[in-house]
Amino acid sequence: MLGVHIDGGLCEQFVVPSSKLHLSAKLDYEQLALIETLAIGYHAVKRSGISKNDVVLVVGAGPIGLSVIQSVNLIGAQVWVLDVNERRVQFAKKHFGIQNSFVDPVVMAKERTSVSSGEMPTAFLATWSQGQGPVLGTYAEYDAVPGNSQQPVPYKSPREGLHDWAPGHTDPHSSLGVASLAAILGTKRAMEVHGIEGELRFFGEPAEKVCGSKPAHAAKGYYEGADAYISYHPNPNNTVILDTHCGSYWSVVFTFECQEPEKWMDPSLLVSPDRPHTVPRCPGALDAVCLMYTTTKYTKESMFPHTGTWTLNEFILAGGQCTSDNLPPRFSQIQYAWRSPTLDIQEQIFSVLERNAQQAAVATGCTLSTRWVTKTRVGLPNHVMANLTYKNMALMGPPEYSEDARGFAREIQENLGIAPMDDPFTEDNQKLTTPQEWESAQQQSLPPWQINFTSDDYVEYTWHAPTVRVHTSRPRLKSPEQGFSYPAWVVNAMGGVPDCINPGMFLAGKTMACTMIDLFTNPDHLKKAWEEFNQRTGGGVGGDKWMSPLLPEDFDPPVDLRWPEYINTVRGEEWWIPTNNK
Repeated sequence: MLGVHIDGGLCEQFVVPSSKLHLSAKLDYEQLALIETLAIGYHAVKRSGISKNDVVLVVGAGPIGLSVIQSVNLIGAQVWVLDVNERRVQFAKKHFGIQNSFVDPVVMAKERTSVSSGEMPTAFLATWSQGQGPVLGTYAEYDAVPGNSQQPVPYKSPREGLHDWAPGHTDPHSSLGVASLAAILGTKRAMEVHGIEGELRFFGEPAEKVCGSKPAHAAKGYYEGADAYISYHPNPNNTVILDTHCGSYWSVVFTFECQEPEKWMDPSLLVSPDRPHTVPRCPGALDAVCLMYTTTKYTKESMFPHTGTWTLNEFILAGGQCTSDNLPPRFSQIQYAWRSPTLDIQEQIFSVLERNAQQAAVATGCTLSTRWVTKTRVGLPNHVMANLTYKNMALMGPPEYSEDARGFAREIQENLGIAPMDDPFTEDNQKLTTPQEWESAQQQSLPPWQINFTSDDYVEYTWHAPTVRVHTSRPRLKSPEQGFSYPAWVVNAMGGVPDCINPGMFLAGKTMACTMIDLFTNPDHLKKAWEEFNQRTGGGVGGDKWMSPLLPEDFDPPVDLRWPEYINTVRGEEWWIPTNNK
């Protein structure tokens, strides 16, 4: 194009090849003048590879922007329009049926966050498609746990410049996200080279440690319309889960407020009704949270059941916030989080917690409000997906650790006063474990009735399409003697060293990519996976054995809660506490 690709746009005369000139007996000069504009818009949309499932933002609603809108509308994708000119925005709304149009990018960003991420600013969904084939998805999940900031060095050392209790990755979820992304990119490349049709979906899932995003996304319908999902998590073993999928995880915050402490006492008993120093004699919000904490400790053993693996933990988010001797503590918050293998157990535990909170509020004259953080289902197996995926893992072979990785591990051992080992990594790290072997080992430690173990919110995917759970090795060191446990920083340190973390991460990415290609190219795999899914759910999504999301569709994720943060300021090391009642 003159003036764009080459100089000459303002020349008085220029030469154009006759092959570039096209006569039209149907269009007048005004219409012909728009051909170039329409061509640019159409060409841009064609090159983008968007599908009807995408959301397209058009920045600028001028002639070219309008042509882009028209081209996107032909595909059927959703269109958002941003332009600083209000008249252009209104024109697009009137003539092209645009529902989401904005002149303020800040307002648009907030609205887009609400629509695309379930009110979670750090969540996302990325899609790519080619043709009309199956829809496959996976995800990256991320979290940062206080106290796990660790440099990739063979000794305990929080990252430079950060608080000792600053957050950092565990498990490590940094590897999880990179492996899943590698699988997506590798699959996309293979699809482009070989002309394979289908759609890829890549979800960004925050707050993994509190299972904060997937239950909310499931409730809002984000996981509908896919043909299969692949879930990955680093693990000491290299295997694929067959039957013993994760159980359920619930978390709730109880807020106590002492709103009218002056009403606690009979005013007739006071020497002077306006004496403020008598007010703090009433119980306050701090008493309420202490009663809640203590009562729950007394009733914890009786919650149910006396067998099986279940846990309950509490976190005091706010402890009263009183700074004067004549003011009672007005506000307190306590969070409970619990996991168990069945929803019946989860309900039983919550009923005890709720009753304890109500009694603590009554006893202290406080008001009580309850806010859910999350509620997950339990995992649903799919043997077809599991067997196909493990077949691909076997083709890749087990991870292999380099001498540099072993050298780093030996330095850790030496710094801990342990004699360095020739091969410091565990056997499970360096071999493949069949799904059947892994199942047998899991069941040895569980009661016969228990079919789910530990918790993770990937289980939400399993109820919307056939899903497989992949484990590959995160580096773990051999113990020098029975009963010895390495400190937590060791795993975090190795998680930041490429030589240590890459073997398992790359095995996961390759295994997932190969499985996706198999699902795209062999319809029989998906057919059999869905036959099993329909059988286990009693008819698929909505079937008589299908489990619906436990959170409501309009669930408001608690991102506004002031979760504790450990930070460094000009005043030194500090931590934040909640100051609202939401």
